[in-house]
Amino acid sequence: METMGRYCKAYSLKKLREFSHWTERTENVRKEKKQVDGKEVSVDRELTDDDFLYLQENYVVTDGIFLDENIIFDNVTPEWKNFCKTTLGFEIPVYEPVEVRASAGKDEGKS
Repeated sequence: METMGRYCKAYSLKKLREFSHWTERTENVRKEKKQVDGKEVSVDRELTDDDFLYLQENYVVTDGIFLDENIIFDNVTPEWKNFCKTTLGFEIPVYEPVEVRASAGKDEGKS
């Protein structure tokens, strides 16, 4: 079953390929439906520089939004993390907790 992470960001494959140790596990690309001899078949899609992949919160790159499916790159090293931060500007947002307060003029049941 797919696992949705808390955060991911899409980047063009052209930009990701700038990393000097970039490799692609093309056997994990998403499938595309194509017509072959009048029949619909699933085939591996071919990745081009214009395609977008997803950099996940754990620095793994996937071909889709799910954290654990279609993993294209998972060689997470300090160099890769540095590339993500400095070149790609990747930063996982820190969400502050939201405090919900009762509105000021609300009757609190006093008579």
